[in-house]
Amino acid sequence: MKGSKKIVFFFPAFASTEATAPLSLLAVATPLVRSGYQVVIIDSTITPNFKQRVLEEVKDALCLGVSLVTGPMIRETVEISRAVKAWNKDFPVILGGWHPSLLPLQTLEADFVDAVVRGQGENTMLEVAQHLEDGASLEGVAGVGFKRDRKPIFNPERPLQPLVELPSKAYHLADFDAYERICGRRWAMYISSLACPFNCSYCTNAAVYGRQWNGLPAGQVVEETFDLSSRYRLEMLWIVDDNFLVDLDRALNIAEGLVRAGSRFQWSVQATTNLTARLSEDELRLLRRAGLHQICQGVDSASPKILKLMNKTFQDFDSIYQSAERCLRAGIRPSFNIIFAYPGEGNAERRQTIEFIMDVCRRFPGAEFWTNIFTPYPGSPIMHHAQENGIEVPDSLEGWADYFPRYTVLPWLKGKAHQRVQVMRDYLRMAFDRVPIAKLDSNNVARILQRGLSYPARWRLDHDFYAMPFELGLNRKLKRYVSVSKPKVDAKQLEPAVGANCP
Repeated sequence: MKGSKKIVFFFPAFASTEATAPLSLLAVATPLVRSGYQVVIIDSTITPNFKQRVLEEVKDALCLGVSLVTGPMIRETVEISRAVKAWNKDFPVILGGWHPSLLPLQTLEADFVDAVVRGQGENTMLEVAQHLEDGASLEGVAGVGFKRDRKPIFNPERPLQPLVELPSKAYHLADFDAYERICGRRWAMYISSLACPFNCSYCTNAAVYGRQWNGLPAGQVVEETFDLSSRYRLEMLWIVDDNFLVDLDRALNIAEGLVRAGSRFQWSVQATTNLTARLSEDELRLLRRAGLHQICQGVDSASPKILKLMNKTFQDFDSIYQSAERCLRAGIRPSFNIIFAYPGEGNAERRQTIEFIMDVCRRFPGAEFWTNIFTPYPGSPIMHHAQENGIEVPDSLEGWADYFPRYTVLPWLKGKAHQRVQVMRDYLRMAFDRVPIAKLDSNNVARILQRGLSYPARWRLDHDFYAMPFELGLNRKLKRYVSVSKPKVDAKQLEPAVGANCP
């Protein structure tokens, strides 16, 4: 509605077991709120009858904005966008976030999309709102693609803006009580730096940020995180930086500042294994005193051959062992991410990885591993080789809705081979405890029985034997008594709204 000062944002479901406020929308909302716009955020995870709510809110609004990443979030995006267009075909629908930034043309070609916002959206979306309010064309708004006579037009890209120049996120718009009811825990995402200097072949980061790492000053991070945790009674922050430890002095200064401030919240970070290995035990103890309780690292594979194909030759396995030991001594949980079925991986390379996982977990109880089946994302270097690897790339926005790691069957991993890897992953989940963000509603007897199943699971992994997996059925029955909130989308380790895998 021309002249309106109301913006409606929709956030499609991602994973309700670990739900919290969408950082992307809180970021984009801040300049709008400061400029006098009324911002309404509708997150389908916490909003009953979310379609009806969107249709009610847009009646007097200027536009609808949707933030999404590649995968199942697209399904609700299509549903809501089509519903809005059915109500009013001329009402502006604008898509932003990771997926539209990586595939702007294909996204804009959808008949229910009027514009896309590429890259950082804070200042771009403000200019879009101002143009729409004035009834003006979006021509000239940097970072925007729009339609003229149904034909896509792309304005020049908006240069990447350092984080320090951007305003703090509008966390006051988040309903943390509602997220706590879903997740059982009060937590939020926070970002202190952007980008990563490395160029792993499966990662989309370089396509969006161009490997231009930049971070907030340590003092600002301390002040903002302390205030955020105190103001909203948050027990945990997930610092979603692509690689938190790029500037080690900055990381340690943040820790010292939080200790001096008397912070009480816990926090987790992502970092590459080579940067984590630089930390001494004393430095890790300082980080622990500051509240750091988990470092997520992308090991990805234990095969030198596969790591070379991933462009991860900087990884040193002796350092990973040392890092795991030091972290645990300091009271920090080392979490490692694994990618199975990367192009070129065979049974021998997969066994190397399994044996590595088993060795680390046995030598360092408390270390944990999370596993994915490889998914080539748009914008990643490996995606340039998709066709030669036999990967069918979706030719429409809707087609990407089913493009999802857990359920993707790869040309070189399908049928019985695919099933075998999935069963192997299930046994890895059983063999060693992992700690989710969502609180467990735990039955002590059931948990004891589940731990008992870890022993046959370890035997199977040691012997590479997965026939007649009766323990998995028993474990599923026990899960009825050890539960977390049921997710709309099983998006474990697709990592919150920011990237694909831990670095």
